[in-house]
Amino acid sequence: MSETWQVPDAWPTVAAPWRGALAQARHAHDRAGLEDYIQLATIRADGTPANRTVVFRGFLEQPDRLLCSTDARSAKVAELHLNSAVELCWYFPRSREQFRLRGTATLIEAGHPDAELLLVRDTVWLGLAGSTRVQFAWPEPGAGRADPTQFDIPAPAKASPPAVFCLIVIEPELVDHLQLRPFPHE
Repeated sequence: MSETWQVPDAWPTVAAPWRGALAQARHAHDRAGLEDYIQLATIRADGTPANRTVVFRGFLEQPDRLLCSTDARSAKVAELHLNSAVELCWYFPRSREQFRLRGTATLIEAGHPDAELLLVRDTVWLGLAGSTRVQFAWPEPGAGRADPTQFDIPAPAKASPPAVFCLIVIEPELVDHLQLRPFPHE
C-alpha cells in the first residue's frame, strides 16, 4: 500500500499522520541499528543530484521537522546554500517499507540568527557520542588522508559545538509511504 501526505501550510498542534507509521517502522528496526540511517539527496551547482547517507538526529516539533547533523565544510552544505530543496529516502528492510520525504532544508550553523535554533544545535551536539564528535575535529571532508595522525586526536569538548558543526533542519512538504510487503505491492 502506498500513502502520500501533502503537508498543509498551517500545521496542526498534533503530530503529522505519517509520524505514527514512521515511528512503527523505526521501532521494528531499533535493534538492527538501521533505524537512524537515511539517504539525503541535494542538488549540485551544475543541477545534477547528489545523494548520501546521513544520520537522523530527531524531530523538531510543531511543525514536524527532521534533524540531521553534518560538517559545515561538506559539499552538501555548499549545495544547500545554493538550493534548499531536498528529498529523503528511509528504507526499512524488515518491514519492507520506504518513506520518501520531499521538502526544504534550513542550515543551523554557528552564528545563526535564531537563538532557539542555536539552542537545538547545542542540544544535538550534547547528545553525540565522543566517536561522532571527534569527526568534527578531523580534516575537511573529502580531503586526502596522507597523514593518518590527523585522525588520531581527542574528541572536542561537549560544552559547546565547534564552528564546523552544522544542523540540517528538514521541513517536509510531501511524504510518500510505500509498503512493499504485500504482493502485489500496495
